[in-house]
Order: sequence, then structure tokens, then C-alpha cells
Amino acid sequence: MRTVVAISPAEVYEHLPAALDGSGPALLPGGPESLTGPLEPGEDSPDDPTAVVVATSGSTGEPKGVLLSKSALLSSAEATHKRLGGPGRWVLATTPRYIGGIQVLVRSLLADRPPVTIDLENGFRVPDFVAAVHEVLKTPGRHYTALVPTQLARIVGVPEGLEALENLDGAVMGGAQLSPELRAAAKGAQLVSAYGMSETASGCVYDGVPLEGVEVKLVDDRVAIAGPVLARGYRSRPDLTAASFVDGWFITSDLGRFVDGKLEILGRADDMINTGGVKVPAGAVERLLERHVDAACVVALDDPEWGQIVAAAVVGEADIELLRGHVRAELGAPAVPKVLTRIEEMPLRGPGKIDRAAVRRILNPIEHDAPGSS
Repeated sequence: MRTVVAISPAEVYEHLPAALDGSGPALLPGGPESLTGPLEPGEDSPDDPTAVVVATSGSTGEPKGVLLSKSALLSSAEATHKRLGGPGRWVLATTPRYIGGIQVLVRSLLADRPPVTIDLENGFRVPDFVAAVHEVLKTPGRHYTALVPTQLARIVGVPEGLEALENLDGAVMGGAQLSPELRAAAKGAQLVSAYGMSETASGCVYDGVPLEGVEVKLVDDRVAIAGPVLARGYRSRPDLTAASFVDGWFITSDLGRFVDGKLEILGRADDMINTGGVKVPAGAVERLLERHVDAACVVALDDPEWGQIVAAAVVGEADIELLRGHVRAELGAPAVPKVLTRIEEMPLRGPGKIDRAAVRRILNPIEHDAPGSS
């Protein structure tokens, strides 16, 4: 019987080959001990071993272990290379604790070209990225990286960083939606906006178009995904697996629509704010605010009068009342944040993923009846 062992993210590349062929244990990079131990019936297969278990808290904070098989990981890596133009050498700029970094390592193994790894112990620094790109460019062929928007924002703010990025054949952008303003700031860089999650072995829809073998549809306006990239389910949680993996489809928590045949993500289903009987999509308010600030997070706060109110935290210099005016003009009065405050930086729960529960805790103490809160 195979087992799940916890290892440090730095050890993943060394042990990944044995995990993929089943000769070694399944890997849990930096995850909680509660997810380790023998794999249960249905969680593994001799013909398609479970190679990696990714610990993800999602929006609830409850640890879940996503079971990813060899076939799911390799299918994603092969389809990514095909979409990008062929195998290449990668700059690993995100931690292999999460699926984005893990997939950079899987793609590197598949291409038989070791990645150039950035030391993230003291955070992401643009000079380190520039040095890694210079190193990877010494290898003939194609050259790639995977980033999150917060990293891209730092890179484009430094001329040397932008120049290094433009020398790559592709940069897969994950973690959060890429704003039009940030994409424009990247100028000549070959950016690919990826949508996906641990349950789909990383991004599986690039620039609105599914990777080869992946199917996408809407189920009650929620995005549903099928194909060889799907996880087996959740470790020791057959209830969650049955609820989310239905008849070969993974039902996400994201609302979407198709525009000119391409998938557009509108936000999370549970991020719809019902204020005074009017439904306000948090994602739409966020995207508008991010035209004027460095980052924004919009959440619902309980309120005795309105049921819920729109609340927002922003990073960057901006006039609070001016921001409210922009929202009122474009989205209407119900979408205007009744609580709107500036913070130094967004709390994160993963690469590029804002910790919305932490933002709620930050905003909750603010008096709702103080429209000028700042």
C-alpha cells in the first residue's frame, strides 16, 4: 500500500520522478500532517499512481488534500507545452507547495530540462528574476516562466525586469485574474492568462480557450470542467468528492460566461453580495477599483439594516470618495462600498490569492455608518 509523505517544497523536484512512476510515495509539499499516511481505497491505482497531494484551504479555511494522479499531471504539462509552442526550459518563480509551481517542475521533467529556481525565502525580488532569466536563456530552445499578478506588477515596474520578461517565449499567469491595465503595462511580453486550480492540475483554460482534451461548460452559471487533467478527488473526503466531481465533471465555485466562444470568469458564486435585495458581483466592483489602485478586495459584511453591505480594502494611493464615485457611475449606487479602507498590503493564502477571510476580519471592526472611512 502506497502512502502520502510530507516533504519540503524544495525537495519536490528530486522526488517527483519516483512519485510519478509509483515506485515512491505520493508527495505532500509543505502540507499538514493530517493529510499524510496510507492512501485509502480509491485514492490510488497501480496503473495510474497518485503522485502529488496538494493541500488547499479554498475560501473556507478547511484543509483539503487534492489527489493528483500521474496522468492528470502529465496531461496538463503536455497540453501546456503544445499550446505554448513546444517543450522548453522554465524559470521556477513560485513555490512548489502549490500547483502552479508543481506543474513547472512536471513540465521541466517532461522536457528533460531542469528549471532555474528563484530563491523565494526572502520574497520575490526582481533582480533575482532577471538573473534567472539570463541563466535560462543560456539553454537553446524555448524559455518560459509562470507568475502571479503581484509578481508581474513588480517586474514591469523595473526596466530590466520587463526586458527580461520580454525575452521569454511565454509567461503563464495564474493565481488571480490579470487586469487589462497590468497586461498593457507588460507591453511586448508573451503573457498567457491561465484559469484553473489544484483540482484541474493547474491552469487548463488559456486566454479563455481550453487546453487540448479539456472541456468547459456552465452548470447553473457555474464553470464546470472535464478532461484528463481532473484530480481523483479529495483525500479522505468522499463527501466533498461526490459533491464536486459529478459524472466526470468538476463543478467549480466560479461564475462564468462565454463571450465570442471564450470563457470569461465573473467571480466566485459565494462572492455575490445581496445588499438590500440587490445582488452585487464582488468581482465587478474589484475590477473597477483596480483601474485606480494597485490592488482591491471586495467582500460582504453582515449588516442589520441591509442584510449585507459591500465592503472593500484597497492598496495604493487614491481618494476614497473619488473611488466611490467611480463605482456609482459605472455600477450603480447599490455597488458602492459602504466600507472602503486603505491597507498596506493584501493578506494572501497562496501565490497571488487574496485571503478574503482575513480581509473580512480587517474590515469588520470599521463602523458601517462612517461613509468617509479611510
